[in-house]
Amino acid sequence: MVEAVQDAGVVVTGAGGGIGAALARRFAAEGARVVVNDLDAAKAKAVAVEIGAIAVPGDASAIVAEARDALGGTIDVYCANAGLPSGGSESADEKVWALAWDVNVMAHVRAAQELLPAWLERGSGRFVSTVSAAGLLTMIGAAPYSVTKHGAYAFAEWLSLTYRHRGVKVHAICPQGVRTDMLDATGSAGDLVLQPTAIEPEAVADALFAGIEEDRFLILPHPEVAGYYQVRAAEPDRWLTNMNHLQQKWEATR
Repeated sequence: MVEAVQDAGVVVTGAGGGIGAALARRFAAEGARVVVNDLDAAKAKAVAVEIGAIAVPGDASAIVAEARDALGGTIDVYCANAGLPSGGSESADEKVWALAWDVNVMAHVRAAQELLPAWLERGSGRFVSTVSAAGLLTMIGAAPYSVTKHGAYAFAEWLSLTYRHRGVKVHAICPQGVRTDMLDATGSAGDLVLQPTAIEPEAVADALFAGIEEDRFLILPHPEVAGYYQVRAAEPDRWLTNMNHLQQKWEATR
């Protein structure tokens, strides 16, 4: 059992399935008191009933107060997991860009605005951001997703560097392919890039809990992403050329 989460009040957004459901199940198994959030009320309730948690359905941007009340007044861990796999290029409709930004970035910002005053006052709190390897690297065929996941990672990084001396712990989870409905929605680009090394959602939860025990900010369920990230930083032109080759390979299959 991970002592840091035993009897903790935990909120997991987008927890009606996929990574969110796996996180909710793991926190409950570790002895936490869990709120399961999802836009789909039936899915949120089903997971909550399964694990003995509390369902608080609705927009992830607007449920912090209700979730806090459901947990008896205190949120110890907030998992900003809800996300959108928005595909398309620079030509994607502005509504697609706006929704991706709202869900993948601003929902995290709004949650932090609600959570931080109490966390800073008491000197503790844990913010878990489900980002993506696309937030460290990029993803072909998905400009809105890639750009906003970069934003989600940047916000998590900023939270960590700003508040870690005041007791706020932040974790950014950056997996590649995970066998969920979101992966299925990535289409042929996902089939080429993500499916070959896709893992189960439970492996993401395992990686997070290992990171919590080691007090690590960056959580990489696919360890090879660290090497890709190093190449991207040290040799950006080599990285971009390799990614362009992948782009060409994808275009040839369409």
